[in-house]
Amino acid sequence: MPNSDPRSSVLPSIRESSALFLDFDGTLAELAPTPDAVRTAPGLLDSLAALSGSLGGALAIVSGRSLADLDRLLAPMRPAVAAEHGAVLRLADGRMHCTEAPDLSEALRAGAELARAHPAVVLERKTMSVALHFRGAPQLAQSCIDAMAATIEDRPELELLHGKCLVEVRRAGIDKGRAIAALMSSPPFAGRQPIFAGDDVTDEAGFAFVQQSGGVAIKVGDGDTVARHACESPEALRGWLASAASATSSASIASASSAMTGSAR
Repeated sequence: MPNSDPRSSVLPSIRESSALFLDFDGTLAELAPTPDAVRTAPGLLDSLAALSGSLGGALAIVSGRSLADLDRLLAPMRPAVAAEHGAVLRLADGRMHCTEAPDLSEALRAGAELARAHPAVVLERKTMSVALHFRGAPQLAQSCIDAMAATIEDRPELELLHGKCLVEVRRAGIDKGRAIAALMSSPPFAGRQPIFAGDDVTDEAGFAFVQQSGGVAIKVGDGDTVARHACESPEALRGWLASAASATSSASIASASSAMTGSAR
């Protein structure tokens, strides 16, 4: 039976002129029952460091996680980061840009009540948002959604974000497309071709932006998407990154060897 998926499974080359944007959970790392249980795979940081070096620092992590979480998972690297879907930006030179934090007391109260009543529901309080994770209790999905939706009624400055087994209350107008656009307006990303890999509905705005900008969007895993490239799993994506990093290292060694040979003449 022919494959009806219009996406290409041939992943693009990462070139010196690329700007690389990567989601973390479900993209670089396998999903886990709780956010704290996610682990950084062996070899991943080596690949990211090599690629960041070859791209002149034009590599960024674009994630719903908090900045503190990402720094813990990526240590000792400190790349450019769009944390909390872009509400918190750290540029490549270390400068920070943060959205004004909204009043999330109602969402925090409602989420805490559900988490107390159902231990399998995990409440996550971020700097700019409140999230409920129900991966451990999928039967409570609608209860979590309804509870958080009630807290944003008559609050136009807030919106509800749906992700894989989570629902999140955050400031309206924040998304990964805008986050990548902001990073692309700053060095060393400006003028490069963006490549963005993600796995969730929260990545769709990022996919749309990079493709409209002449770049490449890669959807990791299953699900409807606007992305035109497909990658079956985080493990496969890490393999692609490792191959690109290895090619970069080989090219650097060859270039250095050529320069040394030339200088010895």
